[in-house]
Parts: sequence; C-alpha cells; structure tokens
Amino acid sequence: MIEILPIPALTDNYIWAITDHKNTVIIDPGDAEPVISFLEERNLTLSGILVTHQHPDQINGIAQLVELQPAIPVWAPANEKIPHATKLLHDGDEVDLAIGGIILKVLDVPGHTKGHIAYIGELPGNQPFLLSGDTLFSAGCGRLFEGTPEQMLSVMRKFRALPDSTWVYCTHEHTLSNLAFAMTVEPANPDIQQRIMDVTVLREQNRPSLPCTIGNEKKVNPFLRWDSLQLKIAVEDWADTQLTDDISIFTAVRKWKDKF
Repeated sequence: MIEILPIPALTDNYIWAITDHKNTVIIDPGDAEPVISFLEERNLTLSGILVTHQHPDQINGIAQLVELQPAIPVWAPANEKIPHATKLLHDGDEVDLAIGGIILKVLDVPGHTKGHIAYIGELPGNQPFLLSGDTLFSAGCGRLFEGTPEQMLSVMRKFRALPDSTWVYCTHEHTLSNLAFAMTVEPANPDIQQRIMDVTVLREQNRPSLPCTIGNEKKVNPFLRWDSLQLKIAVEDWADTQLTDDISIFTAVRKWKDKF
C-alpha cells in the first residue's frame, strides 16, 4: 500500500513522506529530527529526498539526513541553491521514485521564489496528486518573495487546470487563517463556510486539514477565483478602483491578503 503521510515539523510545517511502508521519499525536510523519528518508529528506509525550493524550512534537515543515508538521491530545482542536491530538475523532467511505480512530473512554478518547482503524479488507482510546496495552499497561495503577480497567476492557471480530484499536499498548516481571509472576501460563499466548519473539526482533533482537492480549492481559494464576480466586486471595493482584467484582480487579492 502506497501512502503519503504527514510529518509535523517546526511551527506549522508538514514534511510529507511517500512510502510503501518500506522505502520512503521525504519532501521538503526543514528539520531532520521529526523525519528520523518517523522513520525509526515505523522501521522505514529513507530512499530519497524531494525539494521544491530553497527556503530554510524546506532544506535545513537535508544535511543530517544525507549523513545518515549518503547514497540517496536528492532531487531539487536546478535554479535554486539546494545543499547536497544530486539531481537538478527543470520543467517537464520526470522523477522515478522507485516506489510503487510512481513517476513524478516537474512543473516550474515561480512566484514564491524564482526557481520554485512542484511535482505532479498518480498514486496506484489513478489518484492524481500535487506536491505544491509553498505555491498553492488550502485557501491561499505563497507570498511573492521573488516572483511577480504575473508569474504566480500563470502558476495558478496551471493548478486550476488539473483534475478536480487531484489531492494537494502543501507544506504549511495555514488553512484556517487562509479561510478567514477567504470569508472576508466572499462572506456569502457557502463552500467557504462549510470548509471552515470541516477544518475546525479536524484541527480540534489535531488532524491535518490536508490534503485538499483542486475541485474544492476552486470553490474556496481566492487565488483560484480571479474570475468570480463576487470576488471581483469585493476586491474592487477594497482597492477602491475598477479592476478590468485577471491580473489586476489577482494582484489586488494578493495585496489584500498581505495586509490582512
């Protein structure tokens, strides 16, 4: 049985583990200790590391993990500074995890950082999934530290075109705070209201709000709803100006969220 399991780390990070309950690939290990504990408790073998971008909370655990398993591949974006990277990846490249036949496709997703990448794949049973790093969050998207709104909107278009059934695994538990913003933007949206109730129950039980699905994100995530009339009206009211195209709407939503 192939699973993608969360390893809580740092303040609100998730380090994801793709495992067949023997070999295990770790995604964005910002801290080695919880990964080591996870592997030891389950008697798993670390067989590889996937990296989406160069921020410390994605990479600070790599050195210690590689010290434990020096021969493992470290797949990383070619245009980011990733320590111990052994396989540098570009848009369209494929990654064979050697776990259950899973082969990931690499997507360039600049915005949060210039060289950020994401990975898409399928679990057995034709279940699509996305490892989005810090680009797409549930009900949110990453801050634009290096890229432009135009770049991030292009990325969001890529994500919105994925099958609705796609599971999204991002690296932070920001869902409730993101939903609070989404509710401010679209207070009459029943899907946001329902998602808040569902996530509140999960978090009260100390369970992750992730994965989410692309289909649900299209209903609740302001950064995937640039063509929603209700959102446009709200953002124009906040910005106190008329917004005439997708990029101006998206940019205003990002600015609003930055100040929220």
